[in-house]
Amino acid sequence: MFLNPHVRRFDLFSGGHTHTASVTVKAWDAAPPLGDTERWEEQGEVDFESTTGELAVWTLTLGRAKDVITLGETGGLWRVRVSCTGRAEVERITRTEGVAYGVERYLVEFWPRAA
Repeated sequence: MFLNPHVRRFDLFSGGHTHTASVTVKAWDAAPPLGDTERWEEQGEVDFESTTGELAVWTLTLGRAKDVITLGETGGLWRVRVSCTGRAEVERITRTEGVAYGVERYLVEFWPRAA
């Protein structure tokens, strides 16, 4: 599974290694529409708790990113939908050719979870 929930975090697992993925993050006031599901190879949803209203991004190789993503003014429970494409292609490129750039793409959408 490419999306795994944990307490106050969730992990995304890439289809490849030694590459740079493209990631778009959106925060919504309510559940967003599913959009064009045919363009995504995989989608998943998990719950996420932010105690501060902010989200830090970590990678296995680079550690914590300097900037944070602001979800809201205070902490709370969020629903997260992650959509991705390019997983099989980035796996093939990194296995056979080397480094890949922007082949694997993610859309990460957050909205407040209804109580």
